Amino acid sequence: MERDRHFAGISRSVQGEDGQALQHFMSASPWTGQSLFSKIQEELCAIPELAHGSYLVLDESADEKAGAESAGTSRQYNGHLGKVDLCQVAVVLGYVNWQSGPWTTWALVDSELFLPEEWFKVEFVRKWKKLGIPEEKSFQTKLELGVAMVRRAKQRGLPFEAVSCDELYGRDMQFRADLEAENVLYAAFVPANQRVYLKKPEIGLPKQPAEHKGRFFSRERILNDAFSIKVSEVAASEKTEWQTLQVRHNERGVLEDRFAAQRVWTWQSGQPAARQEWLILRIDQSNEHTYALSNAPEHATLPQLASLICSRYFVERVIQDAKDECGWDEFQAQKYLAWEHHVALTACALWFIAKQKLEWGFDSFRDPDLIQHFEIEVLPALSTANVRALLKAVLPLPELSKEEARRQVARHLVNRSRSKASRFAIGPKPLHQPNLTLSNYSHPPQKSRGLVR
Repeated sequence: MERDRHFAGISRSVQGEDGQALQHFMSASPWTGQSLFSKIQEELCAIPELAHGSYLVLDESADEKAGAESAGTSRQYNGHLGKVDLCQVAVVLGYVNWQSGPWTTWALVDSELFLPEEWFKVEFVRKWKKLGIPEEKSFQTKLELGVAMVRRAKQRGLPFEAVSCDELYGRDMQFRADLEAENVLYAAFVPANQRVYLKKPEIGLPKQPAEHKGRFFSRERILNDAFSIKVSEVAASEKTEWQTLQVRHNERGVLEDRFAAQRVWTWQSGQPAARQEWLILRIDQSNEHTYALSNAPEHATLPQLASLICSRYFVERVIQDAKDECGWDEFQAQKYLAWEHHVALTACALWFIAKQKLEWGFDSFRDPDLIQHFEIEVLPALSTANVRALLKAVLPLPELSKEEARRQVARHLVNRSRSKASRFAIGPKPLHQPNLTLSNYSHPPQKSRGLVR
């Protein structure tokens, strides 16, 4: 399907029904989305070629909403629109491996719906019951949800070498410390104004002068002469040594950018001690600067660090394919369980496509003469759109007969009429409220020239 990929639209196009059965399956059936994510991760673990060189990537995905009745909907930041708006936000865990073969594999392996803090107020109790939000849910920030998903992936044995995440997560020292506590290697992006220390800061409470009679110091602070500096200033320093490295093949040929790295110290108010991390710097071909902090070991090489900072791009492909090709952003239900089921089935569709691309890459012969003919090093991979095009040939959507099309239109008119009658029941009463059934629309008078006829 190209459009209307919501429950009612799918039912009309595939089953010729009004969507009641599918609505029940998605909104009320007791199966869990995590059971499907667990199965996807299990199948990833079973592929030997993915045992090395894989990364997890954290990000958010926001979908704007017209009303505030869907689970988790609130006025919050929508990264796609770049502003605060009424939307639903999911924390997404993507999986990527570009070292398993000639082409990159990516998939959606976990996701959680973010419930804003206001949803835990007393006035939202009615909404919780109406939308079926589990009572055991407690407020978790996006950062806490991200750590929980990484922890789940680790417990399930999913092979990955590092976690990459955007600035929302990277600028929080506690988030990085939580990943460190899980023995997880990370590359966390930070903004240009993130402050770091080139010298280890000594943290503690200042000594109180003997003659001082005021309040004692209660907050720890830096005691030595360690001064903070912006990461953008580190990049601009003449002492920073840049190298041009080729990281991987991409659609434009080879990903070749300038990279630098330096050991720095970081500290955030409220943390007991400073931590030493790698500051990874990158300047791409459009002269855009990016910065990331990593807990990679001190002996890590610059190519290894460059590979870490370049992994985050693929979560954008995960989200884009999920929305553009699989219809994730066309979700229209309100209940929490419906959202959970919808994103899990979207992940299944993406994983099916990823497996086709992966198997085709391993099993299909690639003529070396084509490489010479096109003067490229790697032939292009199947795209998600390519797989969808092939599926259309083997799984064509049924074509509606005239009779079925007429019945669908009649059913739609009945549903609209019932919806209008329901609204009248709440508001002012109509002058006349007929008893509408499908037969009223299915068998119009012979003289009628209406659309349904």
